Amino acid sequence: MDQRDPGLAKLIDRVRHAQACGSPLQIRGGGTKEFYGGPRRGELLDISGLAGISSYEPTELVVTARAGTRLVELEAALEERGQCLAFEPPRFGSGGTVGGMVAAGLAGPARVSMGAVRDHVLGVTLLNGCGEVLTFGGQVAKNVAGYDVSRLMAGSLGVLGVICEASLKVLPVNRAATTLSFEWDEGRALEQLNVWRSLPLPLNASAWHDARLHVRLAGAAAAVAAACDRLGGIEVSADAAAAWWRGLRDQSEKFFSLTDTDLACGECLWRLSMPAAAAPVTLSGRQLIEWHGAQRWWRTTAQAHEVRAAAARGGGHATLFRGADKAAGVFTPVNGVLMRIHQGLKQAFDPAGVFNPGRLFADL
Repeated sequence: MDQRDPGLAKLIDRVRHAQACGSPLQIRGGGTKEFYGGPRRGELLDISGLAGISSYEPTELVVTARAGTRLVELEAALEERGQCLAFEPPRFGSGGTVGGMVAAGLAGPARVSMGAVRDHVLGVTLLNGCGEVLTFGGQVAKNVAGYDVSRLMAGSLGVLGVICEASLKVLPVNRAATTLSFEWDEGRALEQLNVWRSLPLPLNASAWHDARLHVRLAGAAAAVAAACDRLGGIEVSADAAAAWWRGLRDQSEKFFSLTDTDLACGECLWRLSMPAAAAPVTLSGRQLIEWHGAQRWWRTTAQAHEVRAAAARGGGHATLFRGADKAAGVFTPVNGVLMRIHQGLKQAFDPAGVFNPGRLFADL
């Protein structure tokens, strides 16, 4: 990016002033994920002005977009060429941006088969806490020597710097897709998914809720048809299937809707990251399972230590995704060694602690 760009130059001035004054900044693009992470602190640093697709090479399967570019606009441009962001980034509103997508590091139902956000980030341009514009990675998959800073930005929640631009790997839209449903309890669904994962099947996504398992098969038409014959189940209509997976991706399904009354009563939405083959988790409340068992959502009034203990018993960890009380921390606390690594990275990129303090961990 050209540092003479008026929008970028203004951001550089704001960051340098904040560093000199020791005043924190909260980075904001579309503001659709303000619920996620620790409490927001500091003056607003609006990056929505850094918008637009910088370059797009469909034959090379790579697109570069500025951080304030809306996801709906980027995905519309990709769709025109029969391509997509294969990890299905969630949209929590029409204003979601590319920068927020990378910073949050959240992926939709297809993450289990297509990889996480970080797996599709080829390069980033970053504005650090000293007001310097740094470029990492590039526009090809094999361009990394040393520490892969580009992927480090995925899920960092802006604590290391302002993502100004990102280069992303894109993929062709699947030629065929079919969703099958099965009326199974949790144990049967997890057991069968564990078996299917070991077979050469075009499994693209899965979700279990209220005693019903949905499985999406995607890829070549012949492979999808053969898998449908092998698995059985009930085929879901294309429109109903699209609505179901979209509802999971964007969390517009009723399961995810927490009202102010729910929050006031102490109900929270937790995301448990587990080994796919882990046994069922026992908590009070309601559950929805994705990623062949590796992501287990819980709506529960259980205390944070209960939820995290339940996740740990299965070999996983728990994140408070939505909740009114974040006193116990949003993310599972890390040990001293990992925290020193986090703090070392923070010191290297943002020595004055300007960006998003406390958003990831209280000590950052």
